[in-house]
Amino acid sequence: MSPTATPSPAPAEVAAAPKPPPSGTGAKRSLMSSLMEATALLRSSSFKEDSYVASALPASDLRALADLRALLSTHPDPISIWGVPLNPAPPQGGEGAPAPAATADERADVVLLKFLRARDFRVRDAHAMLLRCAAWRAEFRADAVLDEDLGFKDLEGVVAYMHGWDREGHPVCYNAYGVFKDRDMYDRVFGDGERLARFLRWRVQVMERGVRALHLRPGGVNAIIQVTDLKDMPKRELRAASNQILSLFQDNYPEMVARKVFINVPWYFSVLFSMISPFLTERTKSKFVIAREGNVAETLFKFIRPELVPVQYGGLSRAGDLENGPPKPASEFTIKGGEKVFLEIDGIEAGATITWDLVVGGWELEYGAEYVPAAEDSYTLCVERTRKVPAAADEPVHNAFTAREAGKMVLSIDNSGSRKRKVAAYRYFVRKPSA
Repeated sequence: MSPTATPSPAPAEVAAAPKPPPSGTGAKRSLMSSLMEATALLRSSSFKEDSYVASALPASDLRALADLRALLSTHPDPISIWGVPLNPAPPQGGEGAPAPAATADERADVVLLKFLRARDFRVRDAHAMLLRCAAWRAEFRADAVLDEDLGFKDLEGVVAYMHGWDREGHPVCYNAYGVFKDRDMYDRVFGDGERLARFLRWRVQVMERGVRALHLRPGGVNAIIQVTDLKDMPKRELRAASNQILSLFQDNYPEMVARKVFINVPWYFSVLFSMISPFLTERTKSKFVIAREGNVAETLFKFIRPELVPVQYGGLSRAGDLENGPPKPASEFTIKGGEKVFLEIDGIEAGATITWDLVVGGWELEYGAEYVPAAEDSYTLCVERTRKVPAAADEPVHNAFTAREAGKMVLSIDNSGSRKRKVAAYRYFVRKPSA
């Protein structure tokens, strides 16, 4: 059973045989060419993630790492960050007794390199930063925060949350503060200093979940992807909270973000980014990805598979989808402006039930579904009448159909009324008839 898009005429809604579409409906082409084009659009960024493999590091970085290890070895008390011991155990036994060999922990070098990179490999600055971080974690009780109920269940999956991973395995953290444009919600969360402190603790809890998902090993996944939704964000009201969150993360989670994707960026933020761009290092700028409203799905699909992108951002993933393991992969394709694509899912048996999901970035096109029986004397059935899907659609298409006879399902996506190329994805499940 395989889905294809063919240049043959589309099936009519109710007819004994397919009829060609009216003239002017746009060009048709194979799904394979669309898939190839979608793949070519990926990995367009110049960003290259830092390596933590010793053989890939320059000699100067290795010397700085050795110097930082030496500094930490002079501390009499053990230092541990994110559950990783960073200095050898102090000598045991009486005077003159040989010190036991410290157990090498490859994770320690990953953590030390993060602090070194945050301070441009200035060893003493990195050492001071690391000690401040260890002291903050002890005072903040950061290691215990994961087990706490901080009373923000209604913000889970809305304001800040970990959801899925990108194409290279980095966990993805989504941030969206538009909900705080509601004054009552804002006052309930940020109404006084105590509430703000509890919110900051909750935000650290989300970050700690992301760190817990990392390998912290050479050659492993050692950073997260951060997606920040700027839609409806009340800038002035959130300034204090935003500054404290930024300061906490910069000081205590160095090099923990591999890429920062800003979505639904209003025009004035675009101007701001262009103004501050000359003051940012090329390395920092290479981590930034900016997506205006209307280009969210296309941007996210470059880095995250559609079945892992939340539905509110043009993907196929709903809350709770990942609780039972990785979702079924979706097939990706693009639709050029002026095109009409037909997806055929064939080989469906009589009595089988087919369920499908379809999403198109930016929508603003027509969609319909028909079932074409294999028997020549059978009639094509209209499953979903052709309808206009607006750009503001916030849910993917989701439907199911039980076939009375063998045949194929045909989904039509008509972009002939637009000149804009659009990314799309779909997947399907077939439940065979029971004996």
